[in-house]
Amino acid sequence: MKVKRIVANLPTAEPSEMDDFYRNVLGLELAMDHGWLRTYTGSAKMVVQISFASQGGSGTPVPDLSIEVDDLDEALRRVQSAKIPLEYGPTTEPWGVRRFYVKDPLGKLINILQHQ
Repeated sequence: MKVKRIVANLPTAEPSEMDDFYRNVLGLELAMDHGWLRTYTGSAKMVVQISFASQGGSGTPVPDLSIEVDDLDEALRRVQSAKIPLEYGPTTEPWGVRRFYVKDPLGKLINILQHQ
């Protein structure tokens, strides 16, 4: 048996309220909409991965989600244009990633990163 996909399920009373952040800021595509459930995807093939951590690195809290992008400067520009406050960074970490933290509309801590 091979695991084909791991899905993060985040509870919210109104799934459509996530559109502005996940579609407009992060550029994900709406792949499925049942009203009670909305699924967003990226265009690239993603690797199945799950992480367990005692901290987020550099003494930061463990983020709820980590989202790797191909252009961190563009992600940062979109976040700033949307007037979303940064919770951490941007910074280049000793393990070779550049990243920053923001909170999504649900208050979930999101680690947005790019490998160097």
